[in-house]
Amino acid sequence: MRITRAVITAAGQQQRQLPLQTLVDRDGKTRALLAILVGSAVEAGIEEVCVVVHPGDQAPYSQALADQASRVTFVEQSEPSGYGDAVLRAAPMVGDEPFLHLIGDHIFISTTQPSCVEQVMEAARTRECSVSAVVSTREGMLTRFGAVGGLRLSDAPELFEIATVIEKPTPTEAEQRLIVPGLRAGHYLCFSGLHVLTPSVMRILAEHSAALPEGARLELSPALHDLAGKERYLALEMQGLRYALDTRYGLLTAQLALALSGRDRAEVLAEMCALLAERQLALASER
Repeated sequence: MRITRAVITAAGQQQRQLPLQTLVDRDGKTRALLAILVGSAVEAGIEEVCVVVHPGDQAPYSQALADQASRVTFVEQSEPSGYGDAVLRAAPMVGDEPFLHLIGDHIFISTTQPSCVEQVMEAARTRECSVSAVVSTREGMLTRFGAVGGLRLSDAPELFEIATVIEKPTPTEAEQRLIVPGLRAGHYLCFSGLHVLTPSVMRILAEHSAALPEGARLELSPALHDLAGKERYLALEMQGLRYALDTRYGLLTAQLALALSGRDRAEVLAEMCALLAERQLALASER
């Protein structure tokens, strides 16, 4: 399987400004989140990137990309018609090829080499099927993510054969349909916003779109559930973590994670320790 194209969704009303947020990356360079995401895709072998944007956002996004803009095509999602609709907008660019998919408000930091993007792409190439990155997530966070159920592969313990996909399941739904043998009690495999998908998902999304009642939103998770019923679809428990910038203190947490995994981690740790010590002294003096 050859994967040369990527789709980044960034048109959501609550999501639009987050790709423009600047972070100091692992090499100490200040870049917009969108530039970091496009860079991670290019470093993994992606040649063309489609970014799905809200009308009017192309200019600031192009500026944020700087010298990477030549690799990027923008597609507009004029109405907030759902996550699946945003992905489907990229169908003409993707064509009949597998593609990498990233969401524009998450950052992915690997705990080992290769990168999170490279891990997912390698698994998809080796197994020649769709692969979604997942993270073992505690039950209390299920309402924030799509989750999968399935069985661990005997020859690759980091991979799971997906049988079920549910978007933001309740704990009861998860307990009934998403238990994965071998996971810690109270934990489930949740999407991280990083996928390699075959072109079949675009066909399924188009079918779902045609059958939608007027005004209904087209979501991605039902299409992924159907994908699992039509062809092999795997989940990869990647060696890394996702950091969502759309949560409270999400930008701060993502920046700390980048800094502590980069070349300046010793300096950052020293500054954090000094800050904590100063705060502790201030608290003690107030007593």
